[in-house]
Amino acid sequence: MAQLRIAVATDDGKSFVGRHFGDAEFYDVYDVSPAGSEFVVRVENQTEEEEGHADPNKARGIVGILKKQGVQVGLTRIFGPNIKRIKSKFVCVLTGHEAVSDGLDLIRGNFETVVAEWDKGEERDFLDLRHE
Repeated sequence: MAQLRIAVATDDGKSFVGRHFGDAEFYDVYDVSPAGSEFVVRVENQTEEEEGHADPNKARGIVGILKKQGVQVGLTRIFGPNIKRIKSKFVCVLTGHEAVSDGLDLIRGNFETVVAEWDKGEERDFLDLRHE
């Protein structure tokens, strides 16, 4: 696989949100390869407010928004309980970095690991790269 399509959870395009992935104002979408990353599009999070914690409707909404963009990987600092619903659709990657640029470098440096997780299909798990 030559590249991965990554969605980062952000409010400002520069740093990751300090809230759950599903609570970001935007998802900035990038194409990432071992050689670099390229911004593709900013997608507004238009999902409805949660009825309760881990609302399945919110998870479906986010999956729908990101699948339309061909996203394969979700990258953020915090995932909520809906991670169990979305990890079958995306590789969910946790980063300890605050800057989006550092998170993208993290994906580049762990590219083969992320691709291997993607290749597992619906049986994939999340990747915790917070200490790398």
